[in-house]
Amino acid sequence: MTALTVMGVLFGGALAGCGGAAAPAPAAPATASPAPTSPSAPALAAATSATPKKPPTMAPGPAGRTPVFERRPTGGSAAEKAAAEKVVALTFDADMTADQGPRAKAGERFDNPELIALLRRLKVPSTVFMTGRWAEEYPAQAKRIGTDDLFEVANHSYSHHAFTADCYGLPVVAKDSMTRDVERAFSAFRQAGVRNVVPYFRFPGGCYDDAALRALGPADVTAVQWDVVSGDAFATDAGAVAEQVLDGVRPGSLVVMHCTRSAAPVTAEAIGRIVPELRKRGYRFVKVSELMEE
Repeated sequence: MTALTVMGVLFGGALAGCGGAAAPAPAAPATASPAPTSPSAPALAAATSATPKKPPTMAPGPAGRTPVFERRPTGGSAAEKAAAEKVVALTFDADMTADQGPRAKAGERFDNPELIALLRRLKVPSTVFMTGRWAEEYPAQAKRIGTDDLFEVANHSYSHHAFTADCYGLPVVAKDSMTRDVERAFSAFRQAGVRNVVPYFRFPGGCYDDAALRALGPADVTAVQWDVVSGDAFATDAGAVAEQVLDGVRPGSLVVMHCTRSAAPVTAEAIGRIVPELRKRGYRFVKVSELMEE
């Protein structure tokens, strides 16, 4: 395991998030008229397009345990794997812990609007795993991300406290408070005006156990992990981050990255290298909801 991998695993859930300049607001959906008894083909098409598509989720595990998704399966045989569609999901953790408000007031930035702007320029669909505390600190940025159809916003807890003991020194959420913590984050998204919310959850630090999966059952979310660690946390060498991602990506991969000006300063530069190279290799970028879709 490389030093970047170790740092990425160690701090994979302990960083802070992203923001960006406003994108043109999507047009409001037209109000559908009552359907005639025998609707025409155009009327049917219009009605179908006006119906929002429900994000796919995995079925709960035994005893209602929260299911866990890490990457799209590519089949068992060598031929099936070789024929697998070259898709990859880039995910960005917008982390901010419940107790980092004083640091933000002192000038530390838990956002990275330059990264979001770059993803827009490169037209890279992405999933942002946002903490509720981050949405409260940057509500305007949260809304801009969450109303841009290029992005979807998933839940990274409210407080960014750990859901297991001994998770990289993070404070621990009590078992009977886990579902409430997740619901509080969703509430913060609604208050900020985030619209493109998907029912996915990423454990802070990536730490979970059977008890946490059982405790989160009532939240009705699918937990999302990853198979490629970017190593961008606290990295100073964008080339090394890009190389680690490019070496790890396979068809169906899910990459974990971060967006923060204070603790992942080279992520945007690394993305500027990763995206063109993966496209050259024939990869298409998708959101987690698209990756999960079978």
